[in-house]
Amino acid sequence: QAQLVESGGGLVQAGDSLRLSCVVSGRTFSSYPMGWFRQAPGKEREFVAAISWSGGSTYYADSVKGRFTISRDNSKNTVTLQMNSLKPDDTAVYYCAAAESYSSSYYYLSNSYKYNSWGQGTQVTVSS
Repeated sequence: QAQLVESGGGLVQAGDSLRLSCVVSGRTFSSYPMGWFRQAPGKEREFVAAISWSGGSTYYADSVKGRFTISRDNSKNTVTLQMNSLKPDDTAVYYCAAAESYSSSYYYLSNSYKYNSWGQGTQVTVSS
């Protein structure tokens, strides 16, 4: 069974940066796209970013485009989310997830139902 463990969350001020990491074990990491989602209190889980199995294609929600960068290191079974210029609206629990198939498109990877393995989440709080 796949295990995904996120780390790197914390409390920062607006304009600061954070780097989230997710280490995957128990499945063939390099064969599947990976994604980051977030959920703020009282809101539904939303797509943040995704990356194809090779790392050659990346996808972002409009709200984070230009500020966040997703990357992966298949040799270390790790996917990373670099978050710059953080805003209070970025406050949420951030989850990494592994896709259920090889498909890679914004339409497909922005859908949380296309992922079948999830981490426990890491809290990101941005103060104003």
